[in-house]
Amino acid sequence: MMGGKSSTIAAGVCGALFVGYCIYFDRKRRSDPNFKNRLRERRRNQAAAKQGTGLSKLPDLKDAEAVQKFFLEEIQLGEELLAQGDYENGVEHLTNAIAVCGQPQQLLQVLQQTLPPPVFQMLLTKLPTISQVQSFSPLQGHLTDTPTLGCVQ
Repeated sequence: MMGGKSSTIAAGVCGALFVGYCIYFDRKRRSDPNFKNRLRERRRNQAAAKQGTGLSKLPDLKDAEAVQKFFLEEIQLGEELLAQGDYENGVEHLTNAIAVCGQPQQLLQVLQQTLPPPVFQMLLTKLPTISQVQSFSPLQGHLTDTPTLGCVQ
C-alpha cells in the first residue's frame, strides 16, 4: 500500500515539474524580442508555400517531353497520396495532370471509374481553377489547338 502511494506522489511531482518547465520555457520564448518577427515570417512563408503549390508549377506546354514527364509524375504522386489517405493533396496533383492532358474527357472518365465518388467530387470542384489558367474547360470539352500531349491512353 505504501509503494502505491509513494509512486503516485512521485508521478504527481514529475507532472508538476514538467508543467513548470513548460511554463518557464514558454515565458522565455515569448519574452524573446525576435519571437513575434520569426512567428510572422514563418506564417508568411507557410502562406506563400501554400499559394505557390498547384497550378503555378505547370511546365511549358510547347515542350512535349516536359509535359509528358509532368503528367506522369502528377498522376503517380496523386495516386500515392490518395493511397495514403491525403485526399486533398492527391486531388490537387490529379488536377494538375488534367490541366496538361490533351484529352481531359477520357482521363476524367477513367478517374470517375477508379476513384471513390467523394474523391471524384473533390476533383470536380477543383477543375474550375484549371479552366481559369488553361484555355480549355475539361468539364465542357472545349479544347484549343493543344496537341494530345502527356495524356496516356
